Amino acid sequence: MWIYLIQGLGFGLAAASQPGPLQTYLITQAVSRGWKKSLVNALAPLVSDGPIILLCVSILSQVPDWFQRFLYLGGGMFILYLAYGTFKSWHDFDVNAPQAESKISGLPKAAMVNALAPGAYIFWTLVTGPILVAGWRESPVNGIGFLAGFYIAMIGTLAAIILTFGSASKLGPKFNRGLLGASSIALLGFGLYQLWRGLF
Repeated sequence: MWIYLIQGLGFGLAAASQPGPLQTYLITQAVSRGWKKSLVNALAPLVSDGPIILLCVSILSQVPDWFQRFLYLGGGMFILYLAYGTFKSWHDFDVNAPQAESKISGLPKAAMVNALAPGAYIFWTLVTGPILVAGWRESPVNGIGFLAGFYIAMIGTLAAIILTFGSASKLGPKFNRGLLGASSIALLGFGLYQLWRGLF
């Protein structure tokens, strides 16, 4: 179970710290409304991901075992692509760039932003879905451990982003850049691991 828990923690950190529609929304809300009113928005993935996971896992559970090898290879390549993009975002990060404000607010809106973005579907089909299915087939405890690690890390990281940008604007961009750097390293390692699982 521990290997799945660790993988979940790593992928949760990577998913939460990558630039995307949800992260942009949370940052703008934290800057414009403050962290106290925005902190609940960190729970958005818990609200929106359930149907996404069920859809992706139900499809993946129907494919034969040999096909999962190609999913691991495709997922590994996709993760390495994300690692490169995240590294570029870290390298080109402008700590002095102003954050735009948004008039949209509330947990339902945050969940809708996450549900309508394609990233969650790609992530749960190519990357985390095959790991969840493989872990669940070995033992349901492995699947639960993976999901627990993923959402502990993801929600914790999103909450940290909201707290940082909402209460300490000077430290916020530097903290976010640090998350991008850590995320690019984690994605590189997990991408290579996925390729290894696909090949061997």
